[in-house]
Amino acid sequence: MAKLDPALWRDMMAYLRRKHAPICRQWFEELRPVSLDAGLLKISTTNTIQQNYLQRKCLDQFTEAAQATTNALVAVRFINDDHLRDPAPLEAAPSVSVTATVVAEAPVALSSGAGGTATLAPPAVRPAPPAPLHRIETLRPEVHADLFEQPVITPDYAFDTFVTGPGNQLAYAAAVAVANQPGSAYNPLFVHGGVGLGKTHLLQAICQKIMHRGPQQRICYLSCDAFMNQFLDCVQRGLMDQFRHRYRHVDVLVIDDIHFLGVGNRERTQEEFFHTFNELHQARKQIILSSDAPPAEIPQLEERLVSRFQWGLVVSITRPDYETRMAIVKAKARLRNLTLPDDVAAYIANRIDSNARELEGALTTLQASGDLQNHPIDLALAQRTLGEGNRDHRLAQVTLQNIVDTVTAYYNVKLSDLQSKRRHKSITQPRQVCMWLARKRTRFSLQEIGAFFGGRDHTTVMHSIQTIEDRTRADTVFAQQIQQLEDRISKIG
Repeated sequence: MAKLDPALWRDMMAYLRRKHAPICRQWFEELRPVSLDAGLLKISTTNTIQQNYLQRKCLDQFTEAAQATTNALVAVRFINDDHLRDPAPLEAAPSVSVTATVVAEAPVALSSGAGGTATLAPPAVRPAPPAPLHRIETLRPEVHADLFEQPVITPDYAFDTFVTGPGNQLAYAAAVAVANQPGSAYNPLFVHGGVGLGKTHLLQAICQKIMHRGPQQRICYLSCDAFMNQFLDCVQRGLMDQFRHRYRHVDVLVIDDIHFLGVGNRERTQEEFFHTFNELHQARKQIILSSDAPPAEIPQLEERLVSRFQWGLVVSITRPDYETRMAIVKAKARLRNLTLPDDVAAYIANRIDSNARELEGALTTLQASGDLQNHPIDLALAQRTLGEGNRDHRLAQVTLQNIVDTVTAYYNVKLSDLQSKRRHKSITQPRQVCMWLARKRTRFSLQEIGAFFGGRDHTTVMHSIQTIEDRTRADTVFAQQIQQLEDRISKIG
């Protein structure tokens, strides 16, 4: 078994940083070349999460780098020795105030200390649920595994990379408590908040923590959209036994964006999820959900599901303040091994006040600009890149009237038609497109968008958004039309 020349490995990593900087992360330094034998380069990762992420997200880039530095036709495979590692011990967690920058990994309760500061306390003791009707069996090999592919868990989304602030302290502490005591701390844990505020980060951090502590734990993490699509596919293909075995025989079920369960005609899907929830909760298995809204505000969600979602702990995440945004920008830069002057971090944090996702997007744009221009990142570059020509600025300049003008011209309809009660396809489609674009390209809320288009409620807007997203995935011609509209709107903005 031939070892890879250390100089070649250094050249390979330098190639990645030079040609594919956006994918490079600080934890890449933990990767080690194992062997280069018969045209196969084996690279060791420190855990399964890194291995899966690299294999599914970065394989092409690593293969390109390996071939460029060795001048040979080389394939890359990521391996790990996670099975040799002991599960991470449960950290000791004394009670601390959640106003601290880092919250100790302890259970949380919604109580208040002196001065109104939320404090950590052991969770309330709930009566033990009845014993499950049958023993949870070991997962058998998946049948029709193509139906049940889970999204990739990103190594970036760990607890130690989550930046805490006044708007997310309690949610963070509750997530850590659940990761330390799945099934007993807070069940279910329901995290709600706006787009890009860190809900997915917390959900994936919980998954990673549980996997590190107990590799034998059966964790199922997916989006609500994936759950609904898999349910419909299994109904149509007569695979409901496999579907129920898949989701009712896990130790931890984590579903992102559960609010989509209330969009459209989802009675059968809600019925199935209701029974799945009951069986898992009865068996003391952990359930973790995220949503754009608290349970009681999810439209068309059955009351019995609303009640069950509130059985455990419901916590919210709000928009970050300036200091938190500064910390987020610096943390994202460190993760990328990116040198970022303080004045640049301050400029980004001051310019973008919405969420962490847009902050990271600005950082990606700035990094790419510096690489393309071969220019160090400084305030002047940031002002040029994130000034009049950057995407975030365009988004801020796009108005609802810009969107309406573009869409009505494209579909040859009038604004009065879009605001009317007419439901003909020639009217409903441009109306739904307008709602989707307004949600994506402006800062208006669902309620404000609905009010503009004829006094419709936010459930109609959510349904319209989901309809457009579903169709763009399934219809390439329609997706191209949407892209044309976006391009026209960008030119106006």
